[in-house]
Amino acid sequence: MNKKKETELYLHIPFCMKKCGYCDFLSFVADEKMQETYVGALIRELDFYGTKYKDRLFTTVYIGGGTPSWLSEEAIARIMEKVRECFLLSDDAEVTIECNPGTVTEQKLLTYRKAGINRLSIGLQSAHNKELQILGRIHTWEQFLKTYDLARGSGYSNINIDLMSSLPGQTPELFADSLKKVLRLRPEHISAYSLIIEKGTPFYDRYRFDAVRQQAGLPTESLPTEEEEYETVKLTQQILQEAGYRWYEVSNFALPGRECRHNIGYWKRTDYLGVGLGAASLIDNIRYSNTADIYDYLKQCGQIREGLFENTAEDGTVSEVPAVNFHASAEALSRNAQMEEFMFLGLRMVDGVLRSDFEEAFGISVEAAYGEVIEHLKAEGLLKKMEGRIFLTERGMDVSNFALAQFLH
Repeated sequence: MNKKKETELYLHIPFCMKKCGYCDFLSFVADEKMQETYVGALIRELDFYGTKYKDRLFTTVYIGGGTPSWLSEEAIARIMEKVRECFLLSDDAEVTIECNPGTVTEQKLLTYRKAGINRLSIGLQSAHNKELQILGRIHTWEQFLKTYDLARGSGYSNINIDLMSSLPGQTPELFADSLKKVLRLRPEHISAYSLIIEKGTPFYDRYRFDAVRQQAGLPTESLPTEEEEYETVKLTQQILQEAGYRWYEVSNFALPGRECRHNIGYWKRTDYLGVGLGAASLIDNIRYSNTADIYDYLKQCGQIREGLFENTAEDGTVSEVPAVNFHASAEALSRNAQMEEFMFLGLRMVDGVLRSDFEEAFGISVEAAYGEVIEHLKAEGLLKKMEGRIFLTERGMDVSNFALAQFLH
């Protein structure tokens, strides 16, 4: 009997109660009618893929956004019912939903549990109400505590909390205080990200010149300096590791055995199917992305058709890959691109990559492909080879963007 190919499922819910000033994700405010119409389109997309991928085993499901918990619990239950009807989920599938304090009730949490959702990712960002106001979050620290208590009371034993550092006016000590307050709750997982000032956001209009000064190592007005940002990162690692959390990826920490399996799948290039507005997929080394235009998405899902997507290379040659009418792009990855991704994504993990995995995937040793780069990074003290693994040193992790970029031709 053939072993079913392990695949992950991502479902995008693009709706929010209010758009935060720093957010550049594909999300927006929409009325109930639009939300209902969207769920109908999402379910049609799931139906389509259910026939196409019935021979795969889905090991994780991740409902992201936006703010999925802003949808009604009935809508989430309908989506999950359709997922189970269309796909074969593994017995121990990790099923996560992102939720924000202020949008979650006990009824919602119990409905999620009944629908098979067994992991929550709560967007806290800060334990200080002043910082939450600066970010434009709709909740307070007190509302977060209530949400967390409701989650534990509803039987959730696998919870992630998102925190954000490098906020305007924030010192390393202030962020450390947020961390320590969260640690008293002992969540299974903590994601600690630095704020990035993204083009097209209100924060970009407000802080872009400060962000340039920060990156240049110059004094700043509102944002922490580059030095303070580095101090915060080191303090985060120290506090969480001392508290028993394993640092396993650039920005992620977990109690032993509670690492996010869905995200590890991305970093290891496991096949994943993205469903919903703007969702991305990696299937058999073809990268797809759905249209990011809500009206186009709703229209195309009304009558789903398969066809071919044409890509024109710089030299004018045209290649065709199988695609669906709601895809905005579809690209078959070259062997070189696959190898680059293997290294670029895999080295984000503290454990790095296994040389045997690389050889199995590409039929050559990692040294044959990247010997020069590896030796250069080793000489710089940024990378190590040990026990069949290649991984970034702590110093390499500190400058991971630079180190990882060396694998891109």
